[in-house]
Amino acid sequence: MINKGIILAGGMGTRMSPLTKAVNKQLLPIYDKPLIYYPLSILMLAKIKNILIIVNKGQLNQYKKLLPNGKNLGLNITFKEQDRPRGLPDAFILGEKFINQSNVAMILGDNFFYGQNLSKLLHNCAKLKNGAKIILHSVQNPELFGVAKINNKNKKILKIIEKPKKFVSNHAITGLYFFDKNVVNYAKELKPSKRGELEIIDLINKYKIKNKLTAEFIGRGGAWLDTGSISDYYKTSAFVQAIENRQGLKIACIEEIAHLNGWIKKKEIQNQIKFYGKCEYSNYLRNLIK
Repeated sequence: MINKGIILAGGMGTRMSPLTKAVNKQLLPIYDKPLIYYPLSILMLAKIKNILIIVNKGQLNQYKKLLPNGKNLGLNITFKEQDRPRGLPDAFILGEKFINQSNVAMILGDNFFYGQNLSKLLHNCAKLKNGAKIILHSVQNPELFGVAKINNKNKKILKIIEKPKKFVSNHAITGLYFFDKNVVNYAKELKPSKRGELEIIDLINKYKIKNKLTAEFIGRGGAWLDTGSISDYYKTSAFVQAIENRQGLKIACIEEIAHLNGWIKKKEIQNQIKFYGKCEYSNYLRNLIK
């Protein structure tokens, strides 16, 4: 089982400026929780307990106020500062000591996932032993994403294309990836693209060339949202608000997930209630342990 995960919470967030001039995007609220809670909850649902969060230089203390070290959640959270964006694969180079010859998952800090069978899908992905696994989701505008062309009969990945100008597939590659221990060496072999960054598509293609790339699909009952733009950010927040108000259950309540996983007990939740203070989130936690 994969028990190490990386959250990429750096980047400049320029598409959401001026909101992101003073505060990192992943610390902005998606309805009633910081955005960082959502990708963190995905790794927790995959039963991943050792987590590295990569943040911008100078923003470390902001994150440590919210997520000091993970012990309150039964996790081991460490941080690494990135002086400037160098592309997604740079996360594996920065996290080489953290990975330490282990298989690893990576999720982008601004990605949102939701679905009834999501936990089952994540558990299957976390069983990865060799190769790499990507998560695909159908979209209406594939020209805006990296996409995978699939053989519909055997689900084999035929081609990976970044933002295709002509239609080849509507299976977008989401910001959640699972890699074996070779990912660090493969990332080091990459050369920067024309925009001066290492590209995740190039890294994925290294596994495809070796015939070691597989995929899982988020079905029609699931959702994947990228909160990178102002419009998508507020759409995601409205989505969470609608679901939570209808069901009375919270999405990405990290304390609830930790408790259901058996990582923490009532005492830790009580401490979290004190930490958050008087708010609706605390009331929800209080109802969990009644």
